[in-house]
Amino acid sequence: MSRDLEPRLLRAFVAAAEELHFTRAAARLYVAQQALSRDIRRLERELGAELFTRTSRRVALTGDGERLLPYARRVLAAQDDLLAACAEAARPLLVDLNSEGLTSGRVLARARELAPDCELMARFESGLTGAAEEMRAGRLDVSFGYADGLAPALRTGLRSQLVRYEPMAVLLPYDHPLADRAEVPLAALAGERVYAGAGNPRTLEWTELARQLFAGRSIAVAEAAPMAVGREEFRRIMAKHRTPVLTVVDAPEMPGAVLRPLVAPVPLSPVFLVWREGLKHAGVNAVRAAAAELGSAGRWLEVLPTSWVPRPSQH
Repeated sequence: MSRDLEPRLLRAFVAAAEELHFTRAAARLYVAQQALSRDIRRLERELGAELFTRTSRRVALTGDGERLLPYARRVLAAQDDLLAACAEAARPLLVDLNSEGLTSGRVLARARELAPDCELMARFESGLTGAAEEMRAGRLDVSFGYADGLAPALRTGLRSQLVRYEPMAVLLPYDHPLADRAEVPLAALAGERVYAGAGNPRTLEWTELARQLFAGRSIAVAEAAPMAVGREEFRRIMAKHRTPVLTVVDAPEMPGAVLRPLVAPVPLSPVFLVWREGLKHAGVNAVRAAAAELGSAGRWLEVLPTSWVPRPSQH
């Protein structure tokens, strides 16, 4: 028996075994029936076994054919996975960071070190809900955010890995009464309206997280406001509306505002790494490894008894 079998021969065998009809099997593979029969006869010679019994009315598998079928399917599935992985790895992996300066950027930087031969391209969506729609459509590969806040329909076809419980903060106008404090207790925001992406259909998960945090604390989610893109637009909107903005402690500095950590309790935002299910790209493995490594070194998954975390997903 030959130690090397061409996958084409196994594909001919599997098609014929599943159709039990050589004409239909040949049509399924887009080959002539004579070519299919020739490949099966060659496979039988190389294996030294008869795989089919043929009559003018019927095609059936022999005992040897039945034993070969599951093995052939596994070999072909492995080859398909290999070809898909090579095809994916040849293109850039599109990684949504949401914004600059966040946990996601640190993970991406480390992933690039772990996989220098992979092209990992940063993208900037405005929220995980929007990114999930892009991933499901195949226009984006990886993103970060509060995956438990996604609508159930959006979670279908995506996989996730918890990366960090990130302390939350608030951006305040520089002359806000609370701006002089080094930290802002949640109780001090009672009576305030805090912006958390309400009205932006691409950040629904962040608004949901804010609603859980503000519940029972007399803090309201501010109504929809124009989404500011860019530092100058943020400064202008902040000066006009003067609304505190819910964010995380690693958020970049913004003009006209000061960043203050929230305390008593310290609210934690669960940051998930999210990617398309079935995606085969070496870059995904590098991003996952980088997230695990940084999380372990930085104790990112530690939750103190004095912290607040949102309810686990009910999806």
